[in-house]
Amino acid sequence: MPTHLPAETAVTATIDGFGIRFLKRGVLFVAGPLYFLIIAFIPLLCGRRRGFRGWYWRKVKRACTRLLWLLSIRPIMSDADRATLASDTNSIIVINHRSHLDGFALMDVMPDEKWITFAAKKELCDAPLLRRGFKGAGLVEINRKSGAVALETLTSAVDEMPARSSVVLFPEGTRTKSEGLGPFKAGAVMVARKTGRTIRPIVIHASDRLLPPGKLLPKSGTIRIEVLPPFKCDPNVAVDDDVERLRASMLEAFDADPSR
Repeated sequence: MPTHLPAETAVTATIDGFGIRFLKRGVLFVAGPLYFLIIAFIPLLCGRRRGFRGWYWRKVKRACTRLLWLLSIRPIMSDADRATLASDTNSIIVINHRSHLDGFALMDVMPDEKWITFAAKKELCDAPLLRRGFKGAGLVEINRKSGAVALETLTSAVDEMPARSSVVLFPEGTRTKSEGLGPFKAGAVMVARKTGRTIRPIVIHASDRLLPPGKLLPKSGTIRIEVLPPFKCDPNVAVDDDVERLRASMLEAFDADPSR
């Protein structure tokens, strides 16, 4: 048997793979805007129906999964970590921020038993095309012009959440452009102390490699998401000490990534 056949097969597979990715992105560019408008305006039509928020949130979750599939991006999480999140209660989720893909990837891997929502700056929630969808999904609007008001709003929202629901916070405050984790803000620790909830740290790996800062179109690839043990605040130490301890635990997991 000729020895060059495996190489030819590999080339054919590469060409076929490129063709599939090209086709999927074509579908995304054509159907994506229409799908976005449907998701954005569903709350306008049936946002007041009983049970709407739970139904709508699952629809948004499925939309994130479809979007990532069309982009040929595969978020991965271990079965053990999925089980941990499925049974997680009375927590605030804290995740590092590497790219605009982070929220989509987290939604994709989140088990149905666990409900999450995000805190978003008020300016974003006031955007005409996003306002209805964000409010329908129960996003927490944060007025960043006043730290005291933002903390009060977030604390009140967390207090009213069911035990299985968690708000997701990015402690760095923005996407980090450095190789490691950026400095953490104290908001998550302060809200955890005020509400009595634990913090569930989650570390996301490699999303910035697929969508670096300044790029509009992501590369295809894999994003790994890792769930860490619950973090309990210590009311006997300064808030900054808790913040540094939280960051250190997440940094250890982030630096241990063998692909870095």
